[in-house]
Amino acid sequence: MEYKHTSVLLEQCIEYLNIKEDGIYIDGTIGGGGHAAGICEKLSERGTLIGIDKDKDALSASEKRLQKFPCAKIFIRRDFADITSILSELKIDNADGAILDLGVSSFQLDNPARGFSYMSDAPLDMRMDVDSGFRAYDVVNSYAANELSAIIRKYGEERWASRIAGFIVNARKNKPIKSTDELVEIIKAAIPASARREGPHPAKRTFQAIRIEVNDEIGTLERGVSLFCDILADNGRLCVISFHSLEDRIVKNVFKSREDIERVTRKPVVAGIEELSENPRSRSAKLRVAEKRR
Repeated sequence: MEYKHTSVLLEQCIEYLNIKEDGIYIDGTIGGGGHAAGICEKLSERGTLIGIDKDKDALSASEKRLQKFPCAKIFIRRDFADITSILSELKIDNADGAILDLGVSSFQLDNPARGFSYMSDAPLDMRMDVDSGFRAYDVVNSYAANELSAIIRKYGEERWASRIAGFIVNARKNKPIKSTDELVEIIKAAIPASARREGPHPAKRTFQAIRIEVNDEIGTLERGVSLFCDILADNGRLCVISFHSLEDRIVKNVFKSREDIERVTRKPVVAGIEELSENPRSRSAKLRVAEKRR
């Protein structure tokens, strides 16, 4: 399957990064290489792009996409929260700029085999790193009701979290819940019909919560954003794109808490009308930008 992904807030990110043509830039969630391509277009042969991702399909796709650019390119299959050790191994002291796009790629969502989407039937997987042993199946079938309720409420901001958790635990007494379709039907049964008629798909928040838990996205984000602030050169900028309020709040609080960071954007940057019409997935994207001050 071809790796397709439309990068959100691309022009804004490239503008805010203030790219130096000979600089070192990091895309900590390179995906299909959309933002990275925008960076590479601005770099000379003496510039360097470091692309990081846990998804091996993403890395191979981005490597292919970026091969036409003359700058140096380094691709690393790791978690972006490992940035300190990554730069140490590369013998690089700091970076002139970096970007973190926290969204699930279109490729991951649209590939049913990955189990991210509530719109296609697939095994309960949701792993960013397909070599990881911990899947959505394990969360759904082994977590206690109170644990399920807690993550669905916290990571999905789902008001029906307790009911959904109870319905999941009750359903799996008969047999394990193995597929996304099975889980969707359980969630629909748990949410009252009146509530299902308004807002997004009834399974959206629960699927989001389980995906975050499987991939430790919040823990990675809390560690990673601060570490990326650490490795910026003086006047280096960090762009972070988040897709739900919990992520955005973490990014905002990390930026606010640091005396060596100046917030370039006081309020998050959001997609304009044209981008929203071309890429509906951009509607929940929020971009925050910070600059290092030593």
